[in-house]
Amino acid sequence: MAGSAFGGPIQHGGNLARARALFPEAREPWIDLSTGINPHSYPYSPIPANAFSRLPEPDALSRLCALAAESYGAPAPEMIVAAPGTQILLPIIAGLARQAGGGNRAVVLSPTYAEHARAAAMAGFEVSETDDLDRLAEGQLAIVVNPNNPTGRKVAKADLLTLARLMWAKGGLLVVDEAFIDVSEAESVAGHVGEGGLVVLKSFGKFYGLAGVRLGFAMSQREIVSRVDERLGPWAVSGPALHIAGEALADGPWQATMRERLQRDTARLDALLERASVRVAGGTSLFRFVRDGQAQALYRRLGEAGIMTRRLRSGGMI
Repeated sequence: MAGSAFGGPIQHGGNLARARALFPEAREPWIDLSTGINPHSYPYSPIPANAFSRLPEPDALSRLCALAAESYGAPAPEMIVAAPGTQILLPIIAGLARQAGGGNRAVVLSPTYAEHARAAAMAGFEVSETDDLDRLAEGQLAIVVNPNNPTGRKVAKADLLTLARLMWAKGGLLVVDEAFIDVSEAESVAGHVGEGGLVVLKSFGKFYGLAGVRLGFAMSQREIVSRVDERLGPWAVSGPALHIAGEALADGPWQATMRERLQRDTARLDALLERASVRVAGGTSLFRFVRDGQAQALYRRLGEAGIMTRRLRSGGMI
């Protein structure tokens, strides 16, 4: 969505209070198409009462990291750290890259999720954004969201590994955010985090439809993972999150069935948009990117009908 009124910087999706303020006459309940969160949440079992009454056990976190390493393809459990959402991880990792020295420039492959640039700026980097992959090596910190939100752009695995080697050679760091790779044909680079110069981020809540659980993972070489873990401190992941994610990450049949369901849902949405002469320019099966000369009018029309979308400055929307 746009900033104040219908202009200004791009805002996050999912802000129902803001949508109601913009469209006070919209019908209820709202249909939220403004975030890339699966509307079909994982059906976890009842959460044990002691998950709320006791501090999380360290062994439970270790088991979750081992399961996540296997599920996401990390080389070893010691190369993955869990956190209360990737949002928390962004400034920590940017801060580690800044402390490493060697330059104060961060380059973000854009247009993309605004929080990466903000976290890098908070860490003291001079941040620039580009759509040219080759320019990412100019910084001490390079950031790629793969597949990208909002455009759905996919960067080839070979290109990312080449960039990681370039960053490693000069003491820099490549951060690859794979928040939407569960529903994309993009290839993960998680299996290569032990080679140096690379951090891979994973968001649990999007594919499993449980954003409120607040759980994310960072994968990298052992030294970086250890330093991130130190900054997070003990009990960073809640007992309920450990219970839910422990079931979901191990449930291969649900994952496969859900990917098929989301593909069918996406095909139906694309057909509806095509009948309305609205062109889909990209996306994944958790969000679609529309570029159209009438995007702003379409945003308003949908909002008035109680359908929340996210409007972009460039004449596009998701």
